[in-house]
Amino acid sequence: MSNSATIATTCPYCGVGCGVLATPNHDGTVTITGDTSHPANFGRLCSKGSALGDTVGLEGRVLHPYIKGKQTSWDTALDAVANGLQKVIDQYGADAIAFYVSGQLLTEDYYVANKLMKGFIGSGNIDTNSRLCMSSAVAGYKRAFGSDTVPCNYEDLEQADLIVITGSNTAWCHPIVFQRISKAKQDNPNLKIIVIDPRKTATCDIADLHLPLKPGSDAILFNGLLNYLNQNEHIDWDFVNQHTEGFAGAVASAQTSGDIVQIAEDCELSRHDVTTFFQLFAETEKTISLYSQGVNQSSSGTDKSNSIINCHLAVGGIGKPAMGPFSITGQPNAMGGREVGALSNQLAAHMEINNPEHHDLVSRFWQTDTLTTKAGAQAVDMFEDIASGKIKAIWIMATNPVVTLPNADKVREAIEQCELVIVSENEHKTGTSARADILLPALAWGEKCGTVTNSERRISHQRNFLAHPGEAEEDWWIMSQVAKRMGFGEAFNYQSSADIFREHAALSGFENNGKRDFDISGLATITDQHYDDLKPIQWPVTKNTPNGTERMFEDKRFFTPSGKAQFIAIIPRPPVNATSKEYPLILNTGRVRDQWHTMTRTARSARLNAHIPEPIVQIHPQDATKEQLENGSLARLDSQWGDMLARIVITEEQRLGSVFVPMHWNDFVASKGRVNALVNPVVDPISGQPESKHTPIKVAAYQPAWHGFILSRPPLSNLDTDYWVAIKGKHFWRYELAGESLMDDPSVWAQQQLGEGEWLEFTDTAKQQFRAGKIVNGILESIIFIAPDHHLPARTWLSQLFAEPTLSDEARMSLLAGKAGAGQPDTGPMICVCFDVGENTIKDAISCGKAKTVADIGEQLKAGTNCGSCIPELKKLLV
Repeated sequence: MSNSATIATTCPYCGVGCGVLATPNHDGTVTITGDTSHPANFGRLCSKGSALGDTVGLEGRVLHPYIKGKQTSWDTALDAVANGLQKVIDQYGADAIAFYVSGQLLTEDYYVANKLMKGFIGSGNIDTNSRLCMSSAVAGYKRAFGSDTVPCNYEDLEQADLIVITGSNTAWCHPIVFQRISKAKQDNPNLKIIVIDPRKTATCDIADLHLPLKPGSDAILFNGLLNYLNQNEHIDWDFVNQHTEGFAGAVASAQTSGDIVQIAEDCELSRHDVTTFFQLFAETEKTISLYSQGVNQSSSGTDKSNSIINCHLAVGGIGKPAMGPFSITGQPNAMGGREVGALSNQLAAHMEINNPEHHDLVSRFWQTDTLTTKAGAQAVDMFEDIASGKIKAIWIMATNPVVTLPNADKVREAIEQCELVIVSENEHKTGTSARADILLPALAWGEKCGTVTNSERRISHQRNFLAHPGEAEEDWWIMSQVAKRMGFGEAFNYQSSADIFREHAALSGFENNGKRDFDISGLATITDQHYDDLKPIQWPVTKNTPNGTERMFEDKRFFTPSGKAQFIAIIPRPPVNATSKEYPLILNTGRVRDQWHTMTRTARSARLNAHIPEPIVQIHPQDATKEQLENGSLARLDSQWGDMLARIVITEEQRLGSVFVPMHWNDFVASKGRVNALVNPVVDPISGQPESKHTPIKVAAYQPAWHGFILSRPPLSNLDTDYWVAIKGKHFWRYELAGESLMDDPSVWAQQQLGEGEWLEFTDTAKQQFRAGKIVNGILESIIFIAPDHHLPARTWLSQLFAEPTLSDEARMSLLAGKAGAGQPDTGPMICVCFDVGENTIKDAISCGKAKTVADIGEQLKAGTNCGSCIPELKKLLV
């Protein structure tokens, strides 16, 4: 592969599925741009996608197989995996082993994992981390349509006259979809946006109406909408009578939610706002509901999903342009996992374990007589089964359950006591990799090749543009080698990912004849070259639809036994765990703008770390006053399941009585930053999805004896403080610190951490303040500040000193004084990571009259002109 070749590939982050152009450079760097020809993004990239070139280095990568922490050969490692699994099967049976896989896998990897586990080992114990983000949406679609079918596409969003965004901070979690909606609103003055979310998020920036409903009350609201549609004669009776079943029962259940007065009271909304929402939905034909984790991550997430779908069925808003219920997925290949049956209750190609016809069909296609006949353990139950000893061996691929699963401390303990833990991973520094008995080196983005499917059913090719590093291999190759060693070689004799894709496509069409929604049999005989050149395409792809299918259910035929869509009668249920005197606040978890999952990739990028560098807890001012919390200080958060420490952000955008904490930080970047240690393990009884949006907690001020920070060119290790966060910056590493015991001598401690050199020091014993800098050959190498509280100098102007070739006398004096000098402007907290534009720089441009609009800011400073993710924050600064 030529170093100068530009390769069209697909972004590895969220479910939008953006096209990326990657150009490897001769110096080892990679230039990233958006692919203007890709129909998901048309060249746009968010902050994370734009920074992909920062994340492809090999530092910290798993490049060789390891057994018990010692490097070994592939043959030895693969033999150990196969023999270890077989030993457990022989002693305890196939259900004593489990696979836990990921929406980060490519479809071809996913397919082989599912085939090996369900088809040949003979257990249903394979589940995916996608269980945590979209399984309620899957269950909702299947109950309504008889199939896991997303009926809409992104163009529908641009053609709609009303978009209801519920349970999704689209601006931060799916930024390119948000940009497409924002552009559509600019182009169409009639387009209205309603955001339903307990928090006032960045997505509310474009909202005509924000409904900050009571957490957990979504089904009450949408039941009320269904009842309103019925009472006010907005039902499409032709569609309902001819193409649906169950309407009367659904309406009868919806009536139990009461009238608008009762609904407003139960949802803690104003009557006017509820009425406005209902009227807009009823009177606007082209309406899309876009929903995500705020709906799904609930003990009644499936019911919430169906309460939304019911409303669209009632008005006949299915299978038409700009209409329908649109669940947007969180991971790049969560949809691909659904296609191959990676959920423990499914077979491949959208077939069902408990369907005898499907079982017979898959058995014959795979030529196996050991296909599982029962569903396996779902994600949360799987790790409880490990803890109880029911599961003796676990193979974890491309995911980090020690951080992401609820009740995460118990998950960590379960993995530590499991007899055999196999991990396929590309990063050493994950909580899961660190606990592997056998660690297998998997390829990362840019190195592996295969397909992914985005939220609108669009299959795209994720191509390699980098060589395989070390001994790292494709996940499908690793599993196939194990399968051969277990005696299943004939069924896993794949030579390429194209071989697997052809088999996957053939199975989707095997004896299908239109009976199943997922069918890509039109791609079953493609050549290797056609596979390599595959353009983005939406399934189904058949002989009759060789160019794919933009929108589903246009023929009003559904995949239920009757061929009709099903209304589901919904009785709203509150979250399982209510607040109490001991735990009075509701914990809501989610993502932030510039990080992804557990930061194993995004934390490699200095610019992505700049916006929100630490674990934070957002809390309403009244709650902060009640708990005696100060903005910028530290807090301890406790639930009955665990605890953590986080930096306090007091904001009126947070709902009273609730707090928000991001889910990203892991034990390698923060000492006590794993929020899922607090999250309750209750799941939806239908989907198995955890209730990650509603855990009762308490928040109290964390009062250590000292606070501090270090900025250091070389990374530090063995920082033994009670609170620490490690943040990769530009030219330096930043460490936020706090300790519960007073230091005997800060100067001695500083030199123990940072080593010898020329030291500049200032000590005020009375005020317990210490400031120092370490100089090596005239260049600033390290800075350390210690104080009795969190009121410390801004890190931004100090960090700029690391860009200087030598440290001037003025800079030395400023450092010791703890104040920026006249020639050292403080750019302030980072707002635009694409162009390194800080808050103070933007405020200066506004105050001097140069920037009166977002466009002016872009023209003056470039902020907001690349990915656009910071535009909501720019607007706030202009107010």
